[in-house]
Amino acid sequence: MAGGWTRDGAVQDQIDDTVADAVAGARARMPAGESLEHCEDCGEDIPSKRRAALPGVRTCVTCQSARDGKVRHSLINRRGSKDSQLR
Repeated sequence: MAGGWTRDGAVQDQIDDTVADAVAGARARMPAGESLEHCEDCGEDIPSKRRAALPGVRTCVTCQSARDGKVRHSLINRRGSKDSQLR
């Protein structure tokens, strides 16, 4: 139920686009290629089980956790406010 100047389903389209962008961003950040034996950030050994589970891994768990904490999300809010969706 869209209102105002939008067509029906426009709000859901915006939500779907936001989710699709998040999935594409996550896939782009996934490692690819051959795994390293030593972390590229700290130089510690990367366990063989981690390398087998994540092909292309380049960091140890500790350094990857720190990197994940620094991920910035899009500042664009396509969904707008709840009030604008209900009108």
